[in-house]
Amino acid sequence: MDKILEQIGIYGIIPVIIIDNAENSIPLADALIGGGLPVGEVTFRTKAAKESMEKIAKKFPEMLLGAGTVLSIEQVKSAVDSGAKFIVSPGLNPKVVEYCLTKNIPITPGIATPTEIERALEFNLEVVKFFPAESLGGLNYLKAISAPFGNLRFIPTGGIDERNLLSYLQFPKVLACGGSWMVKSDLISNKKFDEIKKITLEALAISKSKHK
Repeated sequence: MDKILEQIGIYGIIPVIIIDNAENSIPLADALIGGGLPVGEVTFRTKAAKESMEKIAKKFPEMLLGAGTVLSIEQVKSAVDSGAKFIVSPGLNPKVVEYCLTKNIPITPGIATPTEIERALEFNLEVVKFFPAESLGGLNYLKAISAPFGNLRFIPTGGIDERNLLSYLQFPKVLACGGSWMVKSDLISNKKFDEIKKITLEALAISKSKHK
């Protein structure tokens, strides 16, 4: 498995970030790092995404910074140019996946069905995103569709928070979980970075408890 993805698996959580103002990116990253979680997926859902990634990558080069909602090769290039170390997409776009693989860029495309899992396996992917997790049927559905596919690992995202995080992480085929509950847009826009740090610490404690 790619080393970046292995490191993400150690933390067990990927904060999914939707940021409207790039000026908030540095204190946000600082809050996540202060909470023990130097990981973040900045989604291409806002105009501030690229600048935010650039600022975070420059200030915190050690951070496991990813780009999310990546829908095209052009966005992959933009993300990598901005300092992103891994790519996340909501679905499995063969052109995007193939481009990332040829450039040795870690990518976790989204899947929702066994057919899409088989398409991921054709690319020899070891990790995929399970999205939207809760809307599809949650952990029970993931266990059912993943059963035939031995070593593939999943990053469930969508509807996951502190209430169901541990149950997902205790499933051996789950590498990590993506979620936005510790980096909600209103917390970022209202500059409640101490609150973000507090929630991050609590989330990481839940993740660590899976080993107990």
